[in-house]
Amino acid sequence: MNKVIIFTSTLLASSSAWALVPPDYKEPPSDFNAEIEAGMQLNTGNNQSQNFNGRTYLNYDTEKARQELTLKAYYAADDESTTAEKYDLYAQSSYKLDSGYVFGRGEFTWDDFGSYTKLSTISAGYGFDIISNYQTKLSLEVGPGYRYDLPKATDSDLNPEANQDIILRTAAKYSVKLQEYTSLNADLTSEVGEDNNTLTLDLSYKNTFLQDWAFKIGVNVKYTAVVPEDSFKTDTITTFNLLYTFQ
Repeated sequence: MNKVIIFTSTLLASSSAWALVPPDYKEPPSDFNAEIEAGMQLNTGNNQSQNFNGRTYLNYDTEKARQELTLKAYYAADDESTTAEKYDLYAQSSYKLDSGYVFGRGEFTWDDFGSYTKLSTISAGYGFDIISNYQTKLSLEVGPGYRYDLPKATDSDLNPEANQDIILRTAAKYSVKLQEYTSLNADLTSEVGEDNNTLTLDLSYKNTFLQDWAFKIGVNVKYTAVVPEDSFKTDTITTFNLLYTFQ
């Protein structure tokens, strides 16, 4: 009799456990996801060095709005001194409409070894999706903004004055899923102002080799039409990173 009671209790307990946590249970999708990556970099242009970089990306996407924050850090040094030190901060809030979205965006850069040591751009505008499906997404953004640039000091100008300009910012954001575990992203951004123009291409290839781990190759190319003397107009940063995704 005791064996029957024990067997029945065990069976009921197991049934309750299955009822509480079914074998095919999956966590519901989250509105929040984040990416953290780190690795080595190769700089050409105003910086000639090889060293390490890091990036953190936060995304909170709901039915009515999307909040994005990106922080990048680059640091390089040789045997004698630091040769590159740069920090980028991007923040964008987008509010979804029946067709497209409106956004506000801020971009801030501190670059001790760049042609411009401090750059700030604040913009707002309208964006919309041209293509949006499981495999491919292409969106465009356009809107006015304000740009603040502080050139680096030179022999002929030890205390340069900052440039302040009203700009028109346009951006195209493209992503495609090449295969189940590989994807390609390309962002092209143009800032046109009265005093200066810039064009930036941010290209990355990602290959997922575990559920949340991926290998990522990135290339960032920025062209600036007007730069201080003894500066290159084009800066290129190539990165080879290990990326982890939180969801």
